[in-house]
Amino acid sequence: MTAAVLAVQGAFAEHIAMLNKIGVDCIELRKKSDLEKKFDGIVLPGGESTVQGKLLKELDMFDIIRNKIVGGIPTLATCAGLILLAENIVNDEAVYFKTMPVTVRRNAYGRQTGSFFTCGMFAGLCGTFPMNFIRAPYIESVGSGAEVLAEVDGNIVAAMYKNQIAMSFHPELSDDTRIHEMFAEMMKA
Repeated sequence: MTAAVLAVQGAFAEHIAMLNKIGVDCIELRKKSDLEKKFDGIVLPGGESTVQGKLLKELDMFDIIRNKIVGGIPTLATCAGLILLAENIVNDEAVYFKTMPVTVRRNAYGRQTGSFFTCGMFAGLCGTFPMNFIRAPYIESVGSGAEVLAEVDGNIVAAMYKNQIAMSFHPELSDDTRIHEMFAEMMKA
């Protein structure tokens, strides 16, 4: 089983380390030809969504990745990755893949100094999950077919839609592998 991790910008190395820890092989998506390799799922990491979106278009990777997501490939997205998937962004005119029926607020918790850590419940997991929020967005609303997976202080911070799991926080920055294991199970199915 192999996951393709978008590696044009952002926190991709941490996702690779987490996936390797649970026995998932990874390839890095850095250029269009990388998308010709065989893989079973895609990871869209945190970072800067504007930069990632711009680079995906410049590298001629945008449409191919979008088509794979629409086609059903399991997708795990964190922070900026959530913004890339969102159908709507309330405080930004730019939208990207538009594959997930959610409305997102960018930098919802403020600047870097507004970053925080908490533990919260995550649907399908026993007990609480460690959640690192770094200049994080949150989901203002979910559309038809989307399922809320986690909330913090009344804000939606994780959702699932068909083959896509997206969250505001960074599970790859903890030692808890359960969300990546959930993604691996989606790739197996």
